[in-house]
Amino acid sequence: MTMRTIRIQLFMITLILVCIGTVMIFSASSIYAWERYKDSAFFLKRHLSFLLVGGVAAFLAMCLPYKRLQAWARPLIFISLGLLLLVLIPGIGREVSGARRWFRFGFFSFQPSELAALAMIIYTADFISRKANLIKTFRHGLLPVLGVMGIVSVLILLQPDLGTTLSICVVVFIMLFIGGLRIQHLVALAICSIPILYVLIAHVAYRRTRILAFLNPWADPRGSGFQIIQSQLALGSGGIFGEGLGHSRQKLFYLPAAHTDFIFSIIGEELGLLGTLAVVVLLLLFIRLALKIIKNTNDRFGYFLAVGLLSMIVLKAMVNIGVSCGMMPTKGLPLPFISYGGSSFMFDLISVGLLLNVARQGEYP
Repeated sequence: MTMRTIRIQLFMITLILVCIGTVMIFSASSIYAWERYKDSAFFLKRHLSFLLVGGVAAFLAMCLPYKRLQAWARPLIFISLGLLLLVLIPGIGREVSGARRWFRFGFFSFQPSELAALAMIIYTADFISRKANLIKTFRHGLLPVLGVMGIVSVLILLQPDLGTTLSICVVVFIMLFIGGLRIQHLVALAICSIPILYVLIAHVAYRRTRILAFLNPWADPRGSGFQIIQSQLALGSGGIFGEGLGHSRQKLFYLPAAHTDFIFSIIGEELGLLGTLAVVVLLLLFIRLALKIIKNTNDRFGYFLAVGLLSMIVLKAMVNIGVSCGMMPTKGLPLPFISYGGSSFMFDLISVGLLLNVARQGEYP
């Protein structure tokens, strides 16, 4: 299989996933949108605008030589840090349900933590590609990346957003491990992170409640366990063939965030087991093709950039599907290419553009 064929297939699979997501967003949100905004297509229109902007950004990411990003690795980190600081300022950052994570420009919302995640991937890929011989050392190979990641993580935690913070840390550690990080260092970091995670979860009421609801949602079926129970009811009621497109009952104000965090459950209810398996198979095909791109990449920066981008997409997909099935605590991570997610959706498209760019460079060495 040539790199050109891989690029075409990856693009087509992404397009199919985006089309499925667009249909399901309208199906899952139309009644809620009519009730709140008197416009059943409210979220569909916004999603299409995000798709237009994200598509243009992805096209640019695919066409411009990705190696130029190396020169922007540090500037992007500083820009991200500045935006993460600005979003915390009352009157500048938009607060929703106690979290200050967004900039609002008219109908358009931008989440700087998404840019920070991409910037962190680019920075780590650049660092590993330049300092391959030092990556096994703690002081010169690991500590600089940990320092930058620590500052980014603290600012995101202040929003607060533990899910995105953990995603960035996991992806960076995957990149470092593949880049040659010593297993002793990785184990030591994992052990040191346990008490930090305990404090972040056990001493924050809503996070502690989420963990308890995950362990036993039926202990509080009308409160903390409500989302998980309704999600499982949606998946279970769909059976093999589903209730039919648009015929979900759980989206009728039973399942919160039906078009965002729990859209996979609505797919299961309306399209059944066959629908959910189709989405999972498409995601697996996407992963397989992206791995082929990584395998055939000769440039070290492109290699680790592709590893980071794919790791982030896979992690978000695993967490979202795991949460919908009740296998993981609720985290608030969208399903890539399918969930209504604004800036998260657009950065997923940019990630695909960069993957296609890496593949294109591999096609013409």
